[in-house]
Amino acid sequence: MGFIQKQYVVMKIIKHYQEEGQGSEVVQGVLLGLVVDDRLEITNCFPFPQHTEDDADFDEVQYQMEMMRSLRHVNIDHLHVGWYQSTFYGSFVSRALLDSQFSYQHAIEESVVLIYDPIKTAQGSLSLKAYRLTPKLMEICKEKDFTPEGLKKASIGFENMFEEVPIVIKNSHLINVLMWELEDKSTVADKHELLNLSSSNHLEKSLQLLMDRVDDMSQEIVKYNTYSRNLSKQQQQKHQYLQRRQQENAQRQSRGEAPLPEEDISKLFKPPQPPPRMDSLLIAGQINNYCQNVKEFTSQNLGKLFMAEALQGQN
Repeated sequence: MGFIQKQYVVMKIIKHYQEEGQGSEVVQGVLLGLVVDDRLEITNCFPFPQHTEDDADFDEVQYQMEMMRSLRHVNIDHLHVGWYQSTFYGSFVSRALLDSQFSYQHAIEESVVLIYDPIKTAQGSLSLKAYRLTPKLMEICKEKDFTPEGLKKASIGFENMFEEVPIVIKNSHLINVLMWELEDKSTVADKHELLNLSSSNHLEKSLQLLMDRVDDMSQEIVKYNTYSRNLSKQQQQKHQYLQRRQQENAQRQSRGEAPLPEEDISKLFKPPQPPPRMDSLLIAGQINNYCQNVKEFTSQNLGKLFMAEALQGQN
């Protein structure tokens, strides 16, 4: 499925973050549009209002319904086709995003989540990516079977949890004329920002977030190892109990006594609860996303360094 987005929508998303996003604070909103053939066209959007814990009476669903009803009254596309969210250094792979996207995609099959990265955009290249849950993950979420056995049976890994949808941004002719005029009026100094060789802050923050997720993954591994040891220990105890039971029954039989009554082993030895596998998959997916971001950033920076070295050699 293709994905077409209007420049007007992109500008509204960027404006929403600039007005309400502060540092690592996430802003979210609703995408509106329609499905045309095999394409999903996003023609409008509106933000979720920021509200605090004091706004206990705020009904987010009712707010969305009223907004779409108002847009329909003024003859603007009002069909709900997804949502958008800003990200902080590529941090968006989480259980909250998974649950939200499942709700949207389960209700409206064509729904997407649009991830906007303001930090990458500030470096000179617009960063927008659209994602959907894969069919396999949708089935797992419907069945709510997040056990290691269920995920293994469905062949779900962090690399096939989300599928990226290609994006094409369309402008009206008037917007194209405006963009050309703005480009002509932009100063030369602004254009030179793309050649800035400073990268320590961005790379340091990305690596710090990557190390935090690696620590989280280490904790998940410790949890799973503890579960494995407890399960193995319980299996040994169960085996020893059955052996003693058989020996005692053999002795009773030799004395002409009736064997001991059968007991439900599962009640005597309740298996330990396995740790949720989905959490570790999401952490692995976020680690992979951080690695991809670092790879893209360092490759661009190395290209600029080689270019600067060549220019310096010519001078």
